Amino acid sequence: MAPTNPLSTRRQFNQSAIAGVSATLVGIASTQNHSTATEPFLSNLTRTNQLKYCLNTSTIHGEVVSIVDQIEIAKKAGYDAIEFWLRDISKYTSQGGTLPDLKKRIVDAGLTVESAIAFANWIIDDEGARKKGLEQARKDMDIVTAIGGIRIAAPPAGATDSGPLDLEQAGERYRALLDVGKAAGCIAQLEVWGFSKNLSKLSEVLYVAAAAQHPDACVLPDIYHLYKGGSSFNDLSLLSGKRIHVFHMNDYPDIVRDKINDADRVYPGDGIAPVSKILATVFASGFDGVLSLELFNRTYWEQDPNAVAAKGLERMKLAVAQAK
Repeated sequence: MAPTNPLSTRRQFNQSAIAGVSATLVGIASTQNHSTATEPFLSNLTRTNQLKYCLNTSTIHGEVVSIVDQIEIAKKAGYDAIEFWLRDISKYTSQGGTLPDLKKRIVDAGLTVESAIAFANWIIDDEGARKKGLEQARKDMDIVTAIGGIRIAAPPAGATDSGPLDLEQAGERYRALLDVGKAAGCIAQLEVWGFSKNLSKLSEVLYVAAAAQHPDACVLPDIYHLYKGGSSFNDLSLLSGKRIHVFHMNDYPDIVRDKINDADRVYPGDGIAPVSKILATVFASGFDGVLSLELFNRTYWEQDPNAVAAKGLERMKLAVAQAK
């Protein structure tokens, strides 16, 4: 029998969502049945206590630019932090580089690793494949922590084209992923993916984060993905800013949702998104974490990556100034 979707009836969803979102609103998920902890196990890592600017290396075409150059570009532009893709770290080690050396390069550059991008299949229905996905997530987290990282993105990888997931079950699976992170010392951030058939909306992500009933549940929003998936930016006010550790920054041109794609992302302020209003909303809710510039614009990839990184940082700071 196919799992029952909590969205199947409006009444059922409303009753469940009230309880789930309320837990997220106050910033502490229920731990009654699953944990005796009342605070995040990595409480010293989940908060930065001051806004940080981060470069997601997709912005400068990290698949082509070496990871050593990625670090130098972020340093030269003046970023506080860097958000790597695991594929680039694997490429570095496969060519003879070591994780201790990579960590030293990052520290010497005065950067921190606030997040990383990977795609373990932790949420899928197939139990055997999901166990392998959790094992892959553990390996990914071990790599992240080895270079000084403390967080990793947790999108609904592997469930983007399948039928609707049961959100209660998704919450249980997210809890299992968070427990893997607890052992590894790395926090898994539940990410909105606007193009996906699952977790495409902020409302779904809020529900799953609360349903996980785990003190380290948190959400990774993205301006482009919120638009792509049809979420209202006003809904960000429902989320405690302390449950957002990293916020993916970008903008988008005037293209309808079903036509727009990742490559259409532009610098904050160069599109039609209400970027400063979005930031004002999350600042008002208590966010003081990391703003990470994540773009996939092919036109930018053809330009000098140093110039792209510098311009992206300038645009983020301008948006922050306008929000405050």
